[in-house]
Amino acid sequence: MTETGKDTTVVIVGGGVAGLALGNFLLRKGIGCIVLEKHSRQYVEQRQRAGALDAGGVRVLNAWGVGEAVEGYPRGDSDSGLPLLLDGEMRQWRRDDDGEDDDDGVFCPQQILVRNLIRVFLREGGDLRFEAQDVSLHDIDTERPLVRYRDADGSAQTVTCDLVAGGDGYRGVSRTAIPEDVLTCSTYEFGYAWLTVMTEVPADPPAVLAVHSRGFAAQITRGPDASRVYLQCPLTDTVEQWPDERVWSELEARFGAPVQPRGPIRSKQVVPLRGVVFSPMSHGRLHLLGDAAHLISPMSAEGMSLALHDADMLARAVVQQVEKDDPSLLDGYSDACLDHTWKRQASAVRLTRTMHDSGDPIYEGEFRRQIARKNLETMLEPTARVREARSATA
Repeated sequence: MTETGKDTTVVIVGGGVAGLALGNFLLRKGIGCIVLEKHSRQYVEQRQRAGALDAGGVRVLNAWGVGEAVEGYPRGDSDSGLPLLLDGEMRQWRRDDDGEDDDDGVFCPQQILVRNLIRVFLREGGDLRFEAQDVSLHDIDTERPLVRYRDADGSAQTVTCDLVAGGDGYRGVSRTAIPEDVLTCSTYEFGYAWLTVMTEVPADPPAVLAVHSRGFAAQITRGPDASRVYLQCPLTDTVEQWPDERVWSELEARFGAPVQPRGPIRSKQVVPLRGVVFSPMSHGRLHLLGDAAHLISPMSAEGMSLALHDADMLARAVVQQVEKDDPSLLDGYSDACLDHTWKRQASAVRLTRTMHDSGDPIYEGEFRRQIARKNLETMLEPTARVREARSATA
C-alpha cells in the first residue's frame, strides 16, 4: 500500500493499450497503480484488434522509456508513400494532412503492442489483475474513490485510491459512472460499413489500399502470418452474405489483380464506420481515456495513437499532482484531450470521406464521387513519378 488506508494512487480499469500504457508510464515514475482487466491474460494477448501507430504514438512510448514495445516492427516510409491502387493502377499515397512525418510510424498489430506492454509492466513489478469481473466505481466525487470487483476466484474485492482512470473501452463500465446529465455524446455516421476479415495470410507489403468503382478495399498486416482484409459494404450487409470465395474474389476485383496467396479465414464482422466523442473526459476523480472517451473512423488508423496521447496527458497530469501537489494539468486534462481529439476527428472524417466517396457512387452519388476523386488526386503522387520510381527499383 502507498499509505495507511489507501490501496494505491491510481486504479486503472481496462488492460488495453490506453490502460497498459498509462500503467507503464506511472510505474516509470514510481507512482502506485493497479490495472484491472476483466478478461484472462491469454484472451487479452490473443485478441485481434486493428491498429498502427503514427509517429506521435511512437514518440510517446519512447519518451516514457517504453519504446521496446514496438521495436522490430515495420516502419512507415515517407519517401515511397503507401501503396494505393486507384482503379487497379498503382499509385502512392502520401499522408501529410496533419503535417507529421510518418517515417517513425509503425505497423505493430494491437495485440502485439498489448502483449509487449503487459510483459514490460509485469517485469517492472506492476500490479495487473486479470479476470476482474463486475467492476463498479464508487465515490468518484470524493477524495477517496473506491473500486469494487470480483477476482478470478469470485471473491469480492475493494480498492481505494486517489484517482480512477477509465480505459475499459467503448462498452466498458467506467463511463457509466458519469451522470447522464453531465456526459454528452457526439456521433457522426458515415452511412456505410466495412466487412473486416481476419485471414491466415501474410501481407506483403504491410499495407495496400484500393479505391475502385466497386468500393474501398485494403489488406493490412497483422503479423508475419496474418492480415486483415477490409471491404466497404452497405450497412445492411451481413456476414452470411460474404462467403470466403466472395471475399477473395471481391478483393481481387477492387485490387484489379489476382491476390496471392489466398488462405484460411478466421473471422468476419460487419463494422459500421462512425466517429464518437464523449465529453467531458473527467468527472470528479474519474478520468476517461482511449475508446472509453472516443471512437475514431478506422480509416484513420489512429485509435491506438489517440489512446497513447490520452495516456501521456493523464500520466503527466498525475505526476504533477503527486510530485508537486499541483492539480492544474488534471483540471485541464479533459479540455486538452478533447481539443486534440476533435482535430484528429476532423482529419479522419476528411480522409474517410475522400477514400470512400471516390469509389462506388451508390453511397453518395456521382457529384460527391467526382469531388472526392479530385481531393484524392491531391493526396497521390503523380502517375509519371510513380512509374519512374518503380522503374528505378526494377
